[in-house]
Amino acid sequence: VHTALLFTWTDYKTIFVPVLAFASGLAPPSSVMNFARCCTWVWFHLLLCNVSNQALGKDEDALNRPWRPLPSGRVSVEQARRLRALLAAGCPAVSFVHSTALGAVSAALVLTTFAYDECRLSKHPLGKNFCNVFGYTTFQAGATLLLNKFIHLRDVLVAIMLTSAIIFTTVQFQDFPDIVGDAAAGRVTFPIYAPELSRWLTASALLAWSFFLGQFWAIGAVGSVALPVLGAIVGIRCVCLRSPAADTTTYQLYSVWLVAVFLLPWYARILAA
Repeated sequence: VHTALLFTWTDYKTIFVPVLAFASGLAPPSSVMNFARCCTWVWFHLLLCNVSNQALGKDEDALNRPWRPLPSGRVSVEQARRLRALLAAGCPAVSFVHSTALGAVSAALVLTTFAYDECRLSKHPLGKNFCNVFGYTTFQAGATLLLNKFIHLRDVLVAIMLTSAIIFTTVQFQDFPDIVGDAAAGRVTFPIYAPELSRWLTASALLAWSFFLGQFWAIGAVGSVALPVLGAIVGIRCVCLRSPAADTTTYQLYSVWLVAVFLLPWYARILAA
C-alpha cells in the first residue's frame, strides 16, 4: 500500500481531487457507495498512468523525486513494467463489466498512456499537452459516468470541452518545477523550449480563464471576484518567482485554482437553487 501511494502521491492534488470535484459538480453522487466506487476507479487508473510513466522515467525521478518507488529502490523497472501490464489489462476489463461506455473510456486512457510513454509524445511540447488534455477528459468522463449515468450528455460535453481548453493552455504549471529533470531526460517541454514566453502566456491564459469562467457559470459577484484574484496570485508568482521551490508552491496554488474551477458547475447549481 505504501509503494502504491508513493507511485500516485504527486497527482492527488492535480488529478484525483480535481477530477472528483469536476464529476461531483456535474453529477452529484447518489450514495456513499457510488462515490466510493468512483474514487476507486479514478485511483486505479491514476496508478496505471503513474506506473507507466515512472517505469520509463527512473533517471528523471532520481533528480526531481528520489523518494518515488523506482529511484528509491522499492521496486525494479521490470516489476513496474509487470504491474503496468496487469493494470493495462485489468482496468478496461473491470470497466467493461460495469458498462460498455466506461470500458471504452478506460481503453482510451490506456491508449493515451501508451502514446505518452511508449511513443514518446511526452518529449514534445504539443504532444505532451494533447496527451494531458485527453488524459484529463477520459478521467472526467469515466468519473462522471460512474456517479450518474443519467446525466445529460450535452452538459457533460460542454463542461469537458471547457476543461480541455483550460488544461491545454495552463497545464504547463506542472512543468516549471521539473525543468532540471525534464532537460536531463531529453524532454522538451514548453518552459524549456520558450523559458520567458511560456511563463507570460501561461499566466495570461490563467487570468483570462478566471474572468471568463466567472461569467460563463454565472457564479455571482463574490465568485467572479475571488476566482480572478486567485488566478492573479498564481500568475504573478509564475512570472516573478522562478526558483524550483517557488515554482513548486505556484504549482500547488494552481492545483487549488483548478479544483475551484472544476467545482464551478456545482457552485452555479447552488446559486440557482
